[in-house]
Amino acid sequence: MKCSVAWLQEWVKNPFDVKTIAEQLTMAGLEIEAIEPVAANFNQVVIGEVLEVERHPNAEKLNVCKVNVGETELLQIVCGASNVKAGMKAPVALIGAQIGDIKIKQAKLRGVESFGMLCSAQELGLAETSNGLLELPQNAPIGQSIREYLKLDDSMFEINITPNRGDCLSIQGIAREIAVLTQSNLIAPEINIIQTTISDTFQVELINSNACPHYVGRIIRNINPQATTPLWMQEKLRRSGLRTLHPVVDITNYVLLELGQPMHAFDLEKLSGGIRVRNATKGEKIALLNGQTIELDDKTLVIADHQQAQALAGVMGGSDSAVSNETKHIFLESAFFLPSLFAGTARRYGLQSDSSQRFERGVDPSLQIKAMERATALIIEICGGEVAPLIQAIEPEYLPERPTLYLRRERLKRLLGVDIPNTEVSNILKRLEMEIQIKTEGWQVVPPPFRFDIHVEADLIEEAARIYGYERINGEIAQSPLQIKNQHHSLQQLQMKLVQQGYQEAITYSFVDPSLEKLLHPESNPLALANPISSDLAVMRTSLWAGLLMALKHNVNRQQSDVKLFETGLRFENGEKLEQIPTLAGIAIGRALPEQWGDTKNRAIDFFDVKGELESLISNVTFVKGTHSALHSGQTAILMRGKEKIGVMGALHPKVAQALDLTGHIYLFELNLNTLLNKSTPIFAPLSKFPSLRRDVAVVVSQAVAAADILAIVRQNAGEWLVDLGLFDVYQGKGIPDGKKSLAMGLTFQAFSRNLTDADIDAALAQVLVALEQDAQAVLRT
Repeated sequence: MKCSVAWLQEWVKNPFDVKTIAEQLTMAGLEIEAIEPVAANFNQVVIGEVLEVERHPNAEKLNVCKVNVGETELLQIVCGASNVKAGMKAPVALIGAQIGDIKIKQAKLRGVESFGMLCSAQELGLAETSNGLLELPQNAPIGQSIREYLKLDDSMFEINITPNRGDCLSIQGIAREIAVLTQSNLIAPEINIIQTTISDTFQVELINSNACPHYVGRIIRNINPQATTPLWMQEKLRRSGLRTLHPVVDITNYVLLELGQPMHAFDLEKLSGGIRVRNATKGEKIALLNGQTIELDDKTLVIADHQQAQALAGVMGGSDSAVSNETKHIFLESAFFLPSLFAGTARRYGLQSDSSQRFERGVDPSLQIKAMERATALIIEICGGEVAPLIQAIEPEYLPERPTLYLRRERLKRLLGVDIPNTEVSNILKRLEMEIQIKTEGWQVVPPPFRFDIHVEADLIEEAARIYGYERINGEIAQSPLQIKNQHHSLQQLQMKLVQQGYQEAITYSFVDPSLEKLLHPESNPLALANPISSDLAVMRTSLWAGLLMALKHNVNRQQSDVKLFETGLRFENGEKLEQIPTLAGIAIGRALPEQWGDTKNRAIDFFDVKGELESLISNVTFVKGTHSALHSGQTAILMRGKEKIGVMGALHPKVAQALDLTGHIYLFELNLNTLLNKSTPIFAPLSKFPSLRRDVAVVVSQAVAAADILAIVRQNAGEWLVDLGLFDVYQGKGIPDGKKSLAMGLTFQAFSRNLTDADIDAALAQVLVALEQDAQAVLRT
């Protein structure tokens, strides 16, 4: 949000320093992203009146003007602006003026002397584009500095308003915060009840009063179609990032910026019968102010007359009833829409407006009449007209209730670690316009109606902390008694191990494309979202692979050939009830090692590289051949810890890769964090005092037999003295029959009560070889 510092200063009694208040607002949660001047850097630019305009004798597109700038002699200025005319007032840069990097000098243009320059808004940094000179009001004082006249010694705040602080999307809201932080009084403009001059009324029906429990309207007749928006209002709108459109529209925008209440004006003569606040009928169409025509669903709230929808409620008006330069009679609207039912409406249609931004976050439900009176007063002042009485439709039972909360002194001190005096806490809450009652253990608090973000005691503690000042809360080292607990892998340890192996963490949406979800998990039944952000983010993910594959594709398409990503998050299984399963997933493609002189072959990463990384990540895990719809049938493994499945890994199925337009060997894994992080405390085992003996054994076995199966047979039959077993070589080639492979294993034996002899080891190996031959048709390699 952009806002003028000078406009804010009008609302706060005590003057404030711009940089100081910017720091205070940022520390209080309203981040000031930028402080910018409202105009370009210029001087010696004054208000001038063009008295004469003659065609340049040597140039068709130039005019020679006589300009009065309040000096004894008139200035002769050559001007090429298309809108220059006698009698107009415009900014004049005098000889010696500096506008940005340009210094104004006396010049001769096509043989005619020019003693200054008539200026456009763009040249003064007041607009990005302009079609001619900046025309000033006729009452602008000749000779006065334009910087002084337009109050251009001002700055703009660009403020990052968090979604929970919809009350700060207005000058009133920001000024409230400044007044609280500086302990100043708020100076709100006086808003009086406007006296009516006509008795016209217009029927208003709240058909969906649940979504719109309060609607205020008013007829104003015989406004002046030739009225123009005054320059002071144009400037305030410009400094807030809005352009001038039409006086009535500008006034509704002004009230939106000033008070935070979105409003809309209809051309009364284009409405039929009355106003109906209702849901659209499915397939109903509406032409909007932005030129779009959209087809509505039956969940969308509209403002309609007795014939058709005339506005998308809280988002944008319709073009069929928009005010124009011919409009004489208007119907003014000010309404409250319930945020919980309104949220998502604008996004469903790919729309975003200043109104929807505020209604989604919450607008003060007590503000509608106040905003109507403010807008009415401005319309009468600028456009004239005859005012009819207020038209109000309200369903109080659907308006949000203000919660009653309790703030405990002990809880406040325990969470913040600082003892804020009771009087200061009371003062902070009162300055925040909260209703308080002092109780024995603390305070009973009722938040103001514009604070939709305060629901529980912790919210009150946050308010106390940010107004008290985070910088006043001293940091202390936390102290806690140490206690031995069950040993678990921490998520951070797993993440750090993956980073050390070359992975980078990714964060993707929990919402995924239904077609991608079906491609990866055709058997799944993902939970569909009621109000998706977009059609390609319409279901909850049943696996983290969908987001990682899209992230991989994004990187590969940008010439990143070596990509290793991991993500931790929830996946959602939609069975009899929705389960949210904490998950760790990863994806890898590219070279096994970074490019270097010692690896000239640039070997691509393979199944066993990823398997090895997982083995270093997880202890006591076995890999069992398995299947998965998204993985290659011959390169898929189920990860088991005992009899419990903890995950799956493998190569992406070629059909899936082809559907996603991906090439190369892609490997994925996914682990259940609930199981992975739950590890029992290890039990100490005494070390043997006797030496160990190692024997290496190589067996020849069918290629179809998994090495894990061979190792399992060895463990089962080697006896109690086997303390370590490892596979150190796999060989196929010369000397090995076709269809066979050689597996070489190292077996380490050790006893706790005596030295082992060669005879002990030979007996154990003989038992192992017999079992291997019987169970796996494996023979000793000679």
